Amino acid sequence: MSANEVKDLLLWSLGINYVLLLIWAGAFIWAHDWMYKLHGRWFKLSVEAFDAIHYAGMAIYKIGIFLLNLAPLLALYFIT
Repeated sequence: MSANEVKDLLLWSLGINYVLLLIWAGAFIWAHDWMYKLHGRWFKLSVEAFDAIHYAGMAIYKIGIFLLNLAPLLALYFIT
């Protein structure tokens, strides 16, 4: 696999992951009550704990995007 193919792959992966993150954030913002009720059936969570778990999950996912997609992509752009 050439460097250009890897760059394209990482760029597509970056875009797809950011779209998923935006969908998650949008669902959390606009369907918060529905999501809380749905998860409340399975787990006994307060609203604050539910919000904290989702916020932390989005933060970890975003850090993963940076480390696994953006950093290697930038490194490839800098060396080629």
